[in-house]
Amino acid sequence: MTIISASRRTDIPAFFSDWLFKRLEERYVLVRNRYNPSQVSKIRLTCDLVDCLVFWTKNPKPMLERHGDQLRNLPFPFYFQFTITPYGNDIEPGVPDIDEMMKVFIALSREFGKRKMVWRYDPILLTDTIDMDWHICRFAEMAGQLGAYADQCIISFIDFYRKIEPAARRIRCRKISSEEVKFIAREFAAIAASHDLHLATCAEVIDLSEFGIGRASCIDAGRIGDICGGTCKSGKDKSQRKECGCVESIDIGAYSTCQHGCLYCYANHNQAEVGVNIQANCADSPMLCDYVRPEDKITLRLMKRSIDSSSKLFPNS
Repeated sequence: MTIISASRRTDIPAFFSDWLFKRLEERYVLVRNRYNPSQVSKIRLTCDLVDCLVFWTKNPKPMLERHGDQLRNLPFPFYFQFTITPYGNDIEPGVPDIDEMMKVFIALSREFGKRKMVWRYDPILLTDTIDMDWHICRFAEMAGQLGAYADQCIISFIDFYRKIEPAARRIRCRKISSEEVKFIAREFAAIAASHDLHLATCAEVIDLSEFGIGRASCIDAGRIGDICGGTCKSGKDKSQRKECGCVESIDIGAYSTCQHGCLYCYANHNQAEVGVNIQANCADSPMLCDYVRPEDKITLRLMKRSIDSSSKLFPNS
């Protein structure tokens, strides 16, 4: 069985929930190979093949409003990687108000349980007006509200990919020194501990264990095992960076389709390309913001078991 990621590449709950639930209804999805575009994988979305669905989002509210009942009746377990950061519309122009999103987070936690809720405060960035004290203040305020409802908080520090450098210059975003990283980490760790909130980093090279901060597995074997009631046997996802602790999954999203417009985004090539791709969005298409072409070769994806059913407490759950 398999873990489905929805998605590192775009915000499916915010923008494409109609498409997602149509795919779940039809029990399959097609995903194009970004490096060899004529190669298309067919992934079956059936309860005998899918162990767990991982949602990555900054705004699940549209999905909850449109498909809340379907979410509650999904045939397989799920959890949320929910990013809430205190930046304004100059940095995250399409992201809703932070207070509104914290209310949504709390409501989800109350309904589905704390173990299914991971709060992401990432990426951490510094500018002329956003300094370390600003982050420490905002994190303390947010942890005070979310600490009782989040099972974990995952942090990361901005990566200066070439594609984001022009946007970073516009907001005068600068590189963060290792000393600054450690200062922020120490302060965040103390705040998190005061709210009994486990803090971990996402794909960071720097070791922050001296502050009690471990390395996260965002797609986490332990969490998935707990949610599924068994032991997750999946190994490290070799397609991710070596610092990434995630186990193997299949991502069903598409790059250059997210409409949040975050200036630090690595998943969008540019806004013009996003606009073109969004024009191709169709809830009935088996492929996100795309369609099957005559030259495409569709191959059924091999789906490996990730949960040891012999260890499941509830074999039929």
